[in-house]
Amino acid sequence: MTEQDRRRWDERYAQLGPAGAVAPPSFLAPHADLLPTTGLALDIACGQGTGSVWLACRGLDVRGIDISAVAIDQARELARRNHVGDRCRFDTADLDQGLPPGPPADMILCNKFRDSRLDGALIERLAPGGLLAIAVLSEVGAAPGPFRAAPGELPSAFAALQLLAGDEGDGHAWLLARR
Repeated sequence: MTEQDRRRWDERYAQLGPAGAVAPPSFLAPHADLLPTTGLALDIACGQGTGSVWLACRGLDVRGIDISAVAIDQARELARRNHVGDRCRFDTADLDQGLPPGPPADMILCNKFRDSRLDGALIERLAPGGLLAIAVLSEVGAAPGPFRAAPGELPSAFAALQLLAGDEGDGHAWLLARR
């Protein structure tokens, strides 16, 4: 990612201010019973850390990564305010350089971020039995765009995993799949 992109994201998060309430990403809420409550979670493009902190409150140890240092600082503060700072580790990472190295994850959350170059790395990073939860913008029910998944893209990209749930429409696509 260019330095200009990094600055743009920093400015966006600075304008938003600190995150408020902790809640699951909307696509996960109806499927919370499928999510692990122990082990390690990796939150890709975690932003202000609302998903990470929610997972930590459920019992997971979480590593969140994002391009924005401002968002990472906000995520650390959110974890501290919710008394899970010891369960959360947040780092800046440029995902254009690939997925940072790390141990296998029992869950990977990727909400509102899509880079198909990372698909193989996401699958490989999942521990056996690990859960991938991904939600992205979609061309289904919306105009095509550079950051929108094509119809059927997520199930196809993650066909090596066991599909548990998923949907696409109204400009969004998501899936839950187990390794």
